This record gives sequence, structure tokens and C-alpha cells, in this order.
Amino acid sequence: MKSIVPASVDEYIAGFPDDVQAILQRIRAVVKKAAPEAEETIKYAIPTFTLHGNLVHFAAYKHHIGFYPVPSKSTFEAELAPYRKAKGTVQFPLTQPIPYALIEKIVDFRMQENRAKAKG
Repeated sequence: MKSIVPASVDEYIAGFPDDVQAILQRIRAVVKKAAPEAEETIKYAIPTFTLHGNLVHFAAYKHHIGFYPVPSKSTFEAELAPYRKAKGTVQFPLTQPIPYALIEKIVDFRMQENRAKAKG
């Protein structure tokens, strides 16, 4: 990852090879479709969507896309089983198809979580 914090999601995405840019743009579009009210920003030097708090983050690395649906990924444990996981993150290898439909389901779930939390 870059050492300079990008000023925007566009700037972040522009820093990667064309094939990775296409994946990042598609993830971005999937999140925007699933969460049209969410705001797009840069947090922790990576693209972040917020709605009543952090919704999801995503980032590109040399061999994978990191997707950060903190804290609810355990809800999708069976669907995420084929992927490498760590606390609060899942890694989608660049050598395999990216599960865009699963990303959309996770974003939808995270929106429901954040809205419920905001209502108190």
C-alpha cells in the first residue's frame, strides 16, 4: 500500500494497475448500490463508506483485496469460509473471482446493523 494518504477514493484507486482499478471500481459501485445514503471517504488511508458510523472499508494489496466489514463478518462465516480471514477482515485473492454478490449482502447487513445501533 502507498505511504502517502490519498485525498479521495478516486486518488486511491488511481494508484493501482488497471486490472486492480477495475475491481476496486466495481466494489465501490456495489457498495454505492447497496448503500446509496452512505458517504464515501478515506479513513485509515483506505476507501471507507460511512452511515451512522463506519459501514465498510476496502483496500488493494499485492495479491488480494482486503474487505473490512467490521464487526459483523461472523454472520457470513459459511459464505466467507473459502477466504482467508483475520479479525474484522476478509481477503479476496486477486487470482479468483471477487464475490460481488456477497459483498452486496454484507453491506446491506451492515446498513441494518448501523441503523439499528443509531436508533438506540
